Amino acid sequence: MQTLRTPARVSAFRAGAAPRLAIRSRTPLVVLSATVSTNDFKNGLTVEIDSQPYKVVEFLHVKPGKGAAFVRSKLRSFISGGVVEKTFRAGEMVNIADIQKTEGQFTYMEGDEFVFMDTETYEETRLKRDDWAEYLKEGTKVELLFYNGKVISVDVPQFMDLKVVETSPNVKGNTVSGGSKPAKLETGAMVQVPLFIELGETIQIDTRTGGYLSRSQKK
Repeated sequence: MQTLRTPARVSAFRAGAAPRLAIRSRTPLVVLSATVSTNDFKNGLTVEIDSQPYKVVEFLHVKPGKGAAFVRSKLRSFISGGVVEKTFRAGEMVNIADIQKTEGQFTYMEGDEFVFMDTETYEETRLKRDDWAEYLKEGTKVELLFYNGKVISVDVPQFMDLKVVETSPNVKGNTVSGGSKPAKLETGAMVQVPLFIELGETIQIDTRTGGYLSRSQKK
């Protein structure tokens, strides 16, 4: 009778020998800051220049007849609120600011300061008026933007329902396909609305563009 041989590898396991594993050497993990090409700039992008956070508020791609293409930009400092002009090479890589977000709420105004509350820690933060204030009313839930552990700005919801407090009277016969007229909202913002919108109505606004979207169900 033929004797069956157990493969050496299996015999080793049965004998209690530890298997030999091939160990690959690990390459040290290097964590790099996220970057963005100036070719991909867009309004509202947060970048870090000279260790300070900025928001892109305006940019223009320029391709001269001679010489290399470049990007001319306007950046608003989250720290000082000032706007600086800066020119980058086309395709130049720029660091994205490391911004963290958490839920907050606009509670009230005191003087020229807006007071926000972190809904997790209940800590209050005061910020000077900025472009986010145009469509902000008390009680609104927002996102608090943190940089190096400090609140530097807020993100308002993209869609807000706001009451019209000033506008010219509606003219009989105006339809949804008609023209537009200026209207003042309860937050003080001025927007263009259809001619049929009346004083006291609540409308929905896109806070990113300031554009009218529709009548709101809220009265």
